[in-house]
Amino acid sequence: MEHLTSLKNPKIQLWKSLKDRKGRRETGCFLVEGRKMVEEALKSSFPVEAVLADAARLEQLALPEDIPVYAMPEHVLAAVCDTKTPQGIAAVVRITDAPASGTKIVVLDGVQDPGNVGTIIRTADAAGLDGVMLSGQCADLFSPKVLRATMGSVFRMGVRVTDDLPGELTKMKREGFSVISSQLDGTPFYEREAVGEKFCLVIGSEGNGVTPEVQAVATHRVKLPMRGGAESLNAAVAAGIMMYELMR
Repeated sequence: MEHLTSLKNPKIQLWKSLKDRKGRRETGCFLVEGRKMVEEALKSSFPVEAVLADAARLEQLALPEDIPVYAMPEHVLAAVCDTKTPQGIAAVVRITDAPASGTKIVVLDGVQDPGNVGTIIRTADAAGLDGVMLSGQCADLFSPKVLRATMGSVFRMGVRVTDDLPGELTKMKREGFSVISSQLDGTPFYEREAVGEKFCLVIGSEGNGVTPEVQAVATHRVKLPMRGGAESLNAAVAAGIMMYELMR
């Protein structure tokens, strides 16, 4: 175990950079905070590069011997972490490819709110879907806000980012997947045609919805009923309703 006490330490400076997308891209790593997230990371296929914690917290944890552990004062750990009140432990995790696979996939087409992205991943995990695919225009999968909202589901789900979402969906359609586009001018969701065992449910961006290029690939275009005065639903709420219904 190594003790770090200075904010100017090169390792501390490096880990602080993981708060930003640029830092994550340059290092190929991201930071998770809190005991639950660290435990989920350690159980996953993602390589854990280091565990950071205050001394009191380390006494309560049983950590693998092959992972470097760094003890530091609370104020140093707080500088590394994104949350205002860190939970006393964090981990540096290597970004790795965990492709969305299986027959039941939720697809995010430009969903930009980190809370929505993380919540949809968590809900997909809870509902029993196999994976999540994100377009390159979505909120950064490994940003602190997205990771917190997943509550560890990011480590259990197959999740991948693509820069050619229409192309990926076209390929999947050829493989027998139904491509379900959620859009305000679609047919009523509860009156939809049969979807089949293999499907991709596409959730569009909060402001613009599913892109025309993706709509063109869709086999089903659906909308949830709006019986009240609201014109639309929060993206994560709409996704949750449809995922659970499709898995029912």
